[in-house]
Amino acid sequence: MAQQHHALSSQESYNPNHLLDILLGKMQLKNDAALSRMLEVAPPVISKIRHHRLPVGASLLIRMHEVTGMSIRDLRDLMGDRRTKYRLSDAQGRPKPEEKAAQAAAAAAAQQQQGQQQQGQGQQSNEATSSGSGTSSTGNYAH
Repeated sequence: MAQQHHALSSQESYNPNHLLDILLGKMQLKNDAALSRMLEVAPPVISKIRHHRLPVGASLLIRMHEVTGMSIRDLRDLMGDRRTKYRLSDAQGRPKPEEKAAQAAAAAAAQQQQGQQQQGQGQQSNEATSSGSGTSSTGNYAH
């Protein structure tokens, strides 16, 4: 099986083991299994982080912060993450071309519907003013 590395692991200073070891000491835990219980994650998550197969994600950093009281910045510094911002790739967060087309079509339909409603309201007010000219409000129906 090929070794999978995530983008953050390409940073030379990135070492999540240092962060995990500091947490073990700070929380006075014996092993990674105890750490996983404290952080409320499955033990394989800690193992994958140690072997650089899984990055320390935002939700895990927040959990580490909640459990230890350490700042997110300090936790990131301990693992060697020196980035000032987390950047999403260009592809993340953007709608796919077919989604863009669907959104544009939905917006156009909504505008068209609004225009029709406004026209309908205008016609209703015209009918109301013309109904005072002696025509029955029941329309063209025979009674």
